[in-house]
Amino acid sequence: MRKVYCEITGKELFLPDKCERIVSFSPAVTEALFEMGLGEFVVGVSVYCVRPKTAREKVIVGSYNTFDEKKLKKLEPDIIFTTTGYQIELVKKLDEKFQVYPVRLPPCVSEIISTSCEVGIVAGYFSNARELERKLVAKLSEIISTRDAIKSKVRVYVEIDLGGPVTFGAYSYITDAIELLGGENIFGNHPAEWIFPDDNKVRELDPDVIIYEPKMFSKNRDRDKIVNSLRDRFGDIRAIKEEKIFITPGIYDFLAHHGPSFILEAMPWLKEIIESG
Repeated sequence: MRKVYCEITGKELFLPDKCERIVSFSPAVTEALFEMGLGEFVVGVSVYCVRPKTAREKVIVGSYNTFDEKKLKKLEPDIIFTTTGYQIELVKKLDEKFQVYPVRLPPCVSEIISTSCEVGIVAGYFSNARELERKLVAKLSEIISTRDAIKSKVRVYVEIDLGGPVTFGAYSYITDAIELLGGENIFGNHPAEWIFPDDNKVRELDPDVIIYEPKMFSKNRDRDKIVNSLRDRFGDIRAIKEEKIFITPGIYDFLAHHGPSFILEAMPWLKEIIESG
């Protein structure tokens, strides 16, 4: 057995040399484990763990903040991974009966690489974790290598429907990604991870580009309806007049997802927008 100390819970976990029964309540952790080639050892996931598609074949044991105790006990997990933030109360409940390792929400892109690597190390798969780390570092270096060629910063407003409009401040990996790519988040100096946007302030800051992400699983992605809704709120600001509104692809979290695909897929998508802005 290995002893692994979790700084977030302040507890030592007693784990096998290699965890072969892993439950993940974090979509980002689930994706990282599969990206490392450890999908066969993932036995349970949350309903929001949709990457990769094969993750949907695992036993669904709960949501962001709920869990099915009977299913978990039947699975007999060596370890349960969660995140912090909105899952901290879930951590407290799970910690009473299971070995739980929460991974903190990333404030920057480099932390996505760090936490992706961390879960592999904690699970006992050191070489798998560091191979993923090398892959993500190489991709990130490639993506940001042309940043200096951008002549002027594109001013970006990001809005994600998380049950209502939410945008992002200085403590968010989304802001960090925009800055790394040579853009500027109009709320990038706001001292918070996320904020409820003030429509008047958006109108005043007049962004060059609007990036909009509909609610996860929503099929309401009609561009005209989205643009008209934004126009009703913000008026004919520059991004709307110049038709610089971009809607994230697919029906799943895209920018709101902080797993490896944020670097592998979302950042290249963002780069094209910023470089064409």
